[in-house]
Amino acid sequence: MDVLVFIVSGTLAAATALIFAAMGELVAEKSGVLNLGIEGMMATGAAMGFVMMSLTGSYTLGFLGGAALGLALSMVHAALTIVFRANQTASGLAIGILGLGLSSAIGKKFEGKTVPGLPESGIPGLSEIPVLGPMLFQQDLMVYLSIILIFATWYVLNRTKLGLTIRAVGENPEAAHALGLRVRAIRAGCVGFGGAMAGLAGAYMSIAYTPLWAEGMIAGRGWIVVALIVFGTWIVRRVVFGAYLFGSISLLQLSIQAFGVNVPSQLMSALPYIVTIVMLAVISRNAMFIRLNSPASLGATLRLS
Repeated sequence: MDVLVFIVSGTLAAATALIFAAMGELVAEKSGVLNLGIEGMMATGAAMGFVMMSLTGSYTLGFLGGAALGLALSMVHAALTIVFRANQTASGLAIGILGLGLSSAIGKKFEGKTVPGLPESGIPGLSEIPVLGPMLFQQDLMVYLSIILIFATWYVLNRTKLGLTIRAVGENPEAAHALGLRVRAIRAGCVGFGGAMAGLAGAYMSIAYTPLWAEGMIAGRGWIVVALIVFGTWIVRRVVFGAYLFGSISLLQLSIQAFGVNVPSQLMSALPYIVTIVMLAVISRNAMFIRLNSPASLGATLRLS
């Protein structure tokens, strides 16, 4: 039972950073903009969040600092792709590389240092429930916020005028422009939201999930986020399932060790990425299913007068 509690509660925490970044990237891609710079934005968010937390002792400023730097990088990507009509793939890769280098420079003096982890916030009444209490209701605040973000993203994209506008811009920007929609502004806002969520996700990694700074600590999670969107075929619930699946597999190493099974640590560390590749390969076999849900103008250069 203790192992079960560890796996479920640990999965919620392990998937939180992925949820923040994936919901942001999903909104950006729904508007028609592909952002391959998530890895760099998460890395800069992690570095800035850790630095702000170390200097001020404030978790709030740490998260805001990480989100702000992620937003700033995403605005560079938005300017290149929306205003100057640069190739979205090339711009995203360049921004990602810039972010990785920037994170290294920001966090250089803090390498190997630690900060107090974000304390857990048990929900009164629910956290005392046997088994379910420690499993679900004794998490830090950001875990709960990530769950709220899931429902908010689904609701906005599927039940509001704003969501309809975002999807219209992503499907046919020329027709949306002809109807009087501010396509460039809408896309820039969606990209900015995605960048801010990526920075927030990075900050969560460095000041909550593993409260320390080490170069390379994002460890490919930004690319996993990009893969999750395809894995989830741009549908919120499927993206969320993929995020929690990745989180549970990332804890598998510790769980197996708890049962005394001897498995090479290198294999267990690589397992989440192997599973992601296999899942993408399986999904990619049905190209029609992917095209059915993919925004029609995703990755295309914006052509507006």
